[in-house]
Amino acid sequence: MPLLIFGETGQVARELSALAPDAIALGRDTVDLSDPRACAEVIRQMTPSAVINAAAYTAVDAAEDDEQNATIINGHAPTMMARACAEIGAPLVHISTDYVLDGQGSTPFPTTAKTAPINAYGRSKEAGESGVRAAGGTYAILRTSWVFSSTGNNFLRTMLRLGATRDSLNVVADQIGGPTPARAIAEACLTIAEALKTAPEKRGIYHFSGAPDVSWADFARAIFEAANLKTKVHGIPSQDYPTPAKRPLNSRMDCSALHTAFGIERPDWRASLPALITAITSET
Repeated sequence: MPLLIFGETGQVARELSALAPDAIALGRDTVDLSDPRACAEVIRQMTPSAVINAAAYTAVDAAEDDEQNATIINGHAPTMMARACAEIGAPLVHISTDYVLDGQGSTPFPTTAKTAPINAYGRSKEAGESGVRAAGGTYAILRTSWVFSSTGNNFLRTMLRLGATRDSLNVVADQIGGPTPARAIAEACLTIAEALKTAPEKRGIYHFSGAPDVSWADFARAIFEAANLKTKVHGIPSQDYPTPAKRPLNSRMDCSALHTAFGIERPDWRASLPALITAITSET
């Protein structure tokens, strides 16, 4: 039975397909997460050995005015996936986010922290977590943060584009978290999915983010240094960069449970920058 991946063009989905070429990856043209029952039916028909949900509604600001649709995709769809997986006995790895937490304080959030999302996107992802847990099957909810890669829309690509033409940039300095390479998330998902096949008792919620924790401003500085760009970064408070959706100030996550259960360590995001920057800047 094959591994089934929901998602085809997203950052993590692309990495999953590269790492697991024999897996079946389903894009929006095959099954749309806005039709949760169709997602469940695909699982029942294919009877995969495991399922990884790497698809989501990720437009954080747009979700403020589109919460119903975001909740269908991020909440109802993974719920139906989890129910179908429980029926056929296949483990589900579902990617979630630090945005289900309230972002308060300055210490890393443990996996046992109470969820209290501060925006519509976070609420939609919280609904997905609740549905997956309630389905009664074998699952792992992998909360991650600040995803970046050489593809898609992400902070790394944005900074390289702006840094190529700007002498200086204002970047938020009071939001702290762990930038996470999409490749590392994909590797973690595959490791977890395989482990759950024989160790269903490891089901639960896990945190996974890159190290060290930094501000967006310091992340930008590291990018410019690695890219040999002279762009100066001015750190500013979040209130000086208003967005439709409120962002958490504290996105630090305690990832120790993941290491204990699966031997997965936090990746050093700095080590991945040179190769990713080369890939991006060599695009034609």
